[in-house]
Amino acid sequence: MAGRPRPRQLAFALPHAESLSRDDFLEGSANAAALSLVESWPEWPNRIMLLAGPEGCGKSHLAAIWAERAGARSITAHGLNAAAVPGTLATGALVVEDINPPAFDEPALFHLMNLAREDGAFVLLTARLPPPAIEIGLRDLRSRLRAVPVVTLLPPDDHLLRALIVKFCADRQMNIDETVVNFIATRTERSFAAVRHAVDQLDAESLRQGRPVTRALAAELLRGRD
Repeated sequence: MAGRPRPRQLAFALPHAESLSRDDFLEGSANAAALSLVESWPEWPNRIMLLAGPEGCGKSHLAAIWAERAGARSITAHGLNAAAVPGTLATGALVVEDINPPAFDEPALFHLMNLAREDGAFVLLTARLPPPAIEIGLRDLRSRLRAVPVVTLLPPDDHLLRALIVKFCADRQMNIDETVVNFIATRTERSFAAVRHAVDQLDAESLRQGRPVTRALAAELLRGRD
Protein backbone atom coordinates (compact mmCIF):
# COMPACT_ATOMS: atom_id res chain seq x y z
CA MET A 1 0.00 0.00 0.00
CA ALA A 2 1.40 3.40 -0.97
CA GLY A 3 2.73 5.48 1.86
CA ARG A 4 3.20 2.58 4.24
CA PRO A 5 6.70 2.70 5.78
CA ARG A 6 8.96 -0.21 5.06
CA PRO A 7 9.62 -2.40 8.11
CA ARG A 8 13.01 -1.94 9.76
CA GLN A 9 15.27 -4.94 9.25
CA LEU A 10 16.23 -6.63 12.48
CA ALA A 11 19.82 -7.68 13.10
CA PHE A 12 20.34 -10.77 15.21
CA ALA A 13 23.58 -10.92 17.17
CA LEU A 14 24.56 -14.51 16.54
CA PRO A 15 27.39 -15.93 18.63
CA HIS A 16 30.71 -16.17 16.81
CA ALA A 17 33.45 -18.66 17.51
CA GLU A 18 36.72 -17.15 18.65
CA SER A 19 39.59 -19.58 18.62
CA LEU A 20 41.86 -19.51 21.67
CA SER A 21 44.52 -21.81 20.26
CA ARG A 22 48.21 -20.95 20.07
CA ASP A 23 48.06 -20.80 16.28
CA ASP A 24 45.43 -18.06 16.43
CA PHE A 25 47.25 -15.87 18.93
CA LEU A 26 48.52 -12.64 17.36
CA GLU A 27 52.05 -11.83 18.48
CA GLY A 28 53.44 -8.34 18.81
CA SER A 29 55.66 -6.16 20.96
CA ALA A 30 52.67 -5.45 23.22
CA ASN A 31 52.30 -9.08 24.33
CA ALA A 32 55.76 -10.54 23.70
CA ALA A 33 56.70 -10.74 27.38
CA ALA A 34 53.39 -12.39 28.32
CA LEU A 35 53.66 -14.93 25.52
CA SER A 36 57.23 -15.69 26.53
CA LEU A 37 56.04 -16.40 30.07
CA VAL A 38 53.40 -18.84 28.87
CA GLU A 39 55.80 -20.63 26.56
CA SER A 40 58.60 -20.82 29.14
CA TRP A 41 56.47 -22.84 31.58
CA PRO A 42 57.38 -24.67 33.76
CA GLU A 43 60.58 -22.63 34.00
CA TRP A 44 58.84 -19.75 35.78
CA PRO A 45 60.52 -17.38 38.25
CA ASN A 46 57.65 -18.10 40.64
CA ARG A 47 54.94 -20.76 40.75
CA ILE A 48 52.28 -18.05 40.96
CA MET A 49 52.36 -15.44 38.17
CA LEU A 50 50.02 -12.64 37.15
CA LEU A 51 49.14 -11.24 33.73
CA ALA A 52 47.91 -7.63 33.87
CA GLY A 53 46.37 -5.62 31.07
CA PRO A 54 43.23 -3.86 29.87
CA GLU A 55 40.04 -5.56 28.76
CA GLY A 56 40.39 -7.46 25.52
CA CYS A 57 44.19 -7.41 25.42
CA GLY A 58 44.54 -11.20 25.17
CA LYS A 59 44.89 -12.28 28.81
CA SER A 60 42.20 -14.95 28.47
CA HIS A 61 43.70 -16.22 25.22
CA LEU A 62 47.13 -16.54 26.83
CA ALA A 63 45.58 -18.20 29.88
CA ALA A 64 43.84 -20.71 27.62
CA ILE A 65 47.11 -21.49 25.83
CA TRP A 66 48.84 -22.05 29.17
CA ALA A 67 45.95 -24.14 30.52
CA GLU A 68 46.26 -26.45 27.51
CA ARG A 69 50.01 -26.81 28.03
CA ALA A 70 49.87 -27.26 31.80
CA GLY A 71 46.68 -29.28 32.07
CA ALA A 72 45.29 -26.50 34.22
CA ARG A 73 41.75 -25.95 35.33
CA SER A 74 40.24 -22.48 34.90
CA ILE A 75 37.98 -20.44 37.15
CA THR A 76 36.96 -16.81 37.39
CA ALA A 77 37.79 -14.98 40.60
CA HIS A 78 34.12 -14.26 41.29
CA GLY A 79 33.36 -18.00 41.04
CA LEU A 80 35.89 -18.92 43.73
CA ASN A 81 34.84 -19.95 47.22
CA ALA A 82 36.76 -21.43 50.14
CA ALA A 83 35.08 -24.85 50.00
CA ALA A 84 36.04 -25.29 46.35
CA VAL A 85 39.70 -24.30 46.73
CA PRO A 86 41.23 -27.79 47.27
CA GLY A 87 39.39 -29.19 44.25
CA THR A 88 40.51 -26.39 41.96
CA LEU A 89 44.15 -27.34 42.57
CA ALA A 90 43.62 -31.04 41.92
CA THR A 91 45.64 -31.05 38.69
CA GLY A 92 48.49 -29.00 40.17
CA ALA A 93 47.81 -26.06 37.83
CA LEU A 94 45.08 -23.44 37.85
CA VAL A 95 44.02 -20.27 36.02
CA VAL A 96 42.17 -17.64 38.09
CA GLU A 97 40.81 -14.94 35.82
CA ASP A 98 39.66 -11.37 36.35
CA ILE A 99 40.77 -10.37 39.83
CA ASN A 100 38.52 -7.35 39.94
CA PRO A 101 37.13 -6.31 43.36
CA PRO A 102 34.59 -6.36 44.83
CA ALA A 103 33.31 -9.28 42.78
CA PHE A 104 35.29 -12.07 44.43
CA ASP A 105 35.86 -13.81 47.76
CA GLU A 106 39.14 -12.36 49.08
CA PRO A 107 39.66 -14.94 51.88
CA ALA A 108 39.12 -17.74 49.34
CA LEU A 109 41.81 -16.37 47.03
CA PHE A 110 44.19 -15.94 49.98
CA HIS A 111 43.52 -19.55 51.01
CA LEU A 112 44.12 -20.72 47.43
CA MET A 113 47.46 -18.93 47.17
CA ASN A 114 48.60 -20.41 50.49
CA LEU A 115 47.53 -23.92 49.51
CA ALA A 116 49.15 -23.62 46.08
CA ARG A 117 52.42 -22.69 47.73
CA GLU A 118 52.17 -25.61 50.15
CA ASP A 119 51.33 -28.08 47.36
CA GLY A 120 53.83 -26.69 44.85
CA ALA A 121 51.01 -25.99 42.37
CA PHE A 122 51.24 -23.52 39.50
CA VAL A 123 48.72 -20.66 39.37
CA LEU A 124 48.26 -18.08 36.63
CA LEU A 125 46.25 -15.03 37.70
CA THR A 126 44.83 -12.38 35.38
CA ALA A 127 43.74 -8.85 36.25
CA ARG A 128 43.11 -5.57 34.49
CA LEU A 129 45.43 -3.73 36.86
CA PRO A 130 48.71 -4.62 38.57
CA PRO A 131 48.33 -5.60 42.26
CA PRO A 132 49.35 -2.23 43.77
CA ALA A 133 46.45 -0.60 41.90
CA ILE A 134 43.84 -3.21 42.88
CA GLU A 135 41.71 -2.25 45.87
CA ILE A 136 41.99 -5.26 48.19
CA GLY A 137 40.41 -5.08 51.62
CA LEU A 138 42.13 -8.13 53.15
CA ARG A 139 45.58 -6.96 54.20
CA ASP A 140 47.22 -10.38 54.04
CA LEU A 141 45.90 -10.95 50.52
CA ARG A 142 47.02 -7.49 49.46
CA SER A 143 50.52 -8.26 50.68
CA ARG A 144 50.56 -11.70 49.04
CA LEU A 145 49.40 -10.36 45.67
CA ARG A 146 52.00 -7.60 45.67
CA ALA A 147 54.70 -10.25 46.04
CA VAL A 148 53.56 -12.04 42.87
CA PRO A 149 55.65 -11.33 39.74
CA VAL A 150 53.62 -9.41 37.14
CA VAL A 151 53.86 -9.44 33.36
CA THR A 152 52.03 -6.51 31.79
CA LEU A 153 50.42 -6.46 28.36
CA LEU A 154 50.85 -3.11 26.61
CA PRO A 155 48.64 -1.22 24.11
CA PRO A 156 48.93 -2.58 20.55
CA ASP A 157 51.32 -1.04 18.03
CA ASP A 158 50.20 -0.24 14.46
CA HIS A 159 51.00 -3.70 13.11
CA LEU A 160 49.20 -5.55 15.90
CA LEU A 161 46.24 -3.13 15.78
CA ARG A 162 45.62 -3.90 12.11
CA ALA A 163 46.12 -7.62 12.66
CA LEU A 164 43.52 -7.52 15.43
CA ILE A 165 41.00 -5.84 13.14
CA VAL A 166 41.52 -8.56 10.53
CA LYS A 167 41.19 -11.32 13.17
CA PHE A 168 38.05 -9.88 14.79
CA CYS A 169 36.44 -9.53 11.35
CA ALA A 170 37.46 -13.07 10.38
CA ASP A 171 35.98 -14.40 13.65
CA ARG A 172 32.66 -12.86 12.54
CA GLN A 173 33.06 -14.08 8.95
CA MET A 174 33.19 -10.48 7.70
CA ASN A 175 34.87 -9.96 4.34
CA ILE A 176 36.88 -6.74 4.37
CA ASP A 177 39.66 -5.19 2.33
CA GLU A 178 42.69 -3.15 3.31
CA THR A 179 40.88 0.19 2.95
CA VAL A 180 38.41 -0.83 5.65
CA VAL A 181 41.20 -2.02 7.93
CA ASN A 182 43.10 1.24 7.53
CA PHE A 183 39.97 3.32 8.04
CA ILE A 184 39.08 1.57 11.31
CA ALA A 185 42.69 1.67 12.53
CA THR A 186 42.95 5.44 12.09
CA ARG A 187 39.59 6.24 13.68
CA THR A 188 39.51 4.16 16.83
CA GLU A 189 41.24 4.46 20.15
CA ARG A 190 44.48 2.49 20.29
CA SER A 191 43.16 -0.23 22.54
CA PHE A 192 42.02 -3.81 22.16
CA ALA A 193 38.55 -3.12 23.56
CA ALA A 194 37.95 -0.13 21.26
CA VAL A 195 38.91 -2.09 18.14
CA ARG A 196 36.68 -5.01 19.17
CA HIS A 197 33.79 -2.61 19.82
CA ALA A 198 34.22 -0.91 16.42
CA VAL A 199 34.19 -4.27 14.62
CA ASP A 200 31.11 -5.39 16.59
CA GLN A 201 29.30 -2.18 15.59
CA LEU A 202 30.29 -2.54 11.96
CA ASP A 203 29.10 -6.15 11.89
CA ALA A 204 25.75 -5.25 13.47
CA GLU A 205 25.19 -2.34 11.09
CA SER A 206 26.08 -4.44 8.07
CA LEU A 207 23.51 -7.04 9.11
CA ARG A 208 20.87 -4.42 9.88
CA GLN A 209 21.21 -2.70 6.52
CA GLY A 210 21.89 -5.84 4.52
CA ARG A 211 25.02 -4.21 3.11
CA PRO A 212 28.55 -5.52 2.64
CA VAL A 213 31.26 -4.19 4.92
CA THR A 214 32.88 -1.41 2.93
CA ARG A 215 34.83 1.75 3.64
CA ALA A 216 31.66 3.75 2.94
CA LEU A 217 29.75 1.84 5.61
CA ALA A 218 32.64 2.24 8.05
CA ALA A 219 32.73 5.97 7.30
CA GLU A 220 29.01 6.30 8.09
CA LEU A 221 29.40 4.40 11.34
CA LEU A 222 32.62 5.99 12.54
CA ARG A 223 31.85 9.53 11.38
CA GLY A 224 33.07 12.12 13.84
CA ARG A 225 36.00 10.06 15.16
CA ASP A 226 38.62 11.89 13.10
